[in-house]
Amino acid sequence: MRVIIFGATGMVGRGVLRECLLDARVTDVLTAGRTATGVADPKLRELVHGDMADLSPIEDRLAGYDACFFCLGVSSAGMNEKDYRHVTYDYTVTAGRVLARLSPGSVFVYVSGAGTDAHGRAMWARVKGETENALLAMDLRAYMFRPGYIHPLHGVTSRTRLYRLGYIVTRPFYPLLRRMFGTAMTTTEQIGKAMIAVAEHGAPERILGPAAINAL
Repeated sequence: MRVIIFGATGMVGRGVLRECLLDARVTDVLTAGRTATGVADPKLRELVHGDMADLSPIEDRLAGYDACFFCLGVSSAGMNEKDYRHVTYDYTVTAGRVLARLSPGSVFVYVSGAGTDAHGRAMWARVKGETENALLAMDLRAYMFRPGYIHPLHGVTSRTRLYRLGYIVTRPFYPLLRRMFGTAMTTTEQIGKAMIAVAEHGAPERILGPAAINAL
């Protein structure tokens, strides 16, 4: 299986990249992002591209892949809707359209979030919901991952300072939290493994919450 990962330098993307490099079913990994991952592996090739809203300069290198794992995203905290929409909707939909044209029917897994709702009151939920709907309408086998709390494993960390501090505080209590709220929580490892499973076998539903992600 040949996969593309967008956003492999973020917390979720790094976890997904790790699982892809470890899994023998994945033979080739291409990362696409604004910065390099710093990871060296025989299976890995990287595309560093500055404008994720315009993939035309790198389109020829995106053809021939079985699946795309789209992990690129930002927190909406402190952002206005125009800027948040540009990163969340424009980047994602651009990638979806390109891959639907280059590899119609291929798998596209989008990391959305619990609470996503195109008609919701929260700005981030509306934008993510509109992004999901756009992807689901394309000539792709698109799956929406809606994780809740994501616990980073294997040295993976968040690039957001506030989130890093939060994970440091909650790490000692993770086993307890897992017992109390298991179905609402997942890990970077589980998300990566679930994406590979969906790429290989599909899933019974197109929109998958934390419990469904953990069950894959």
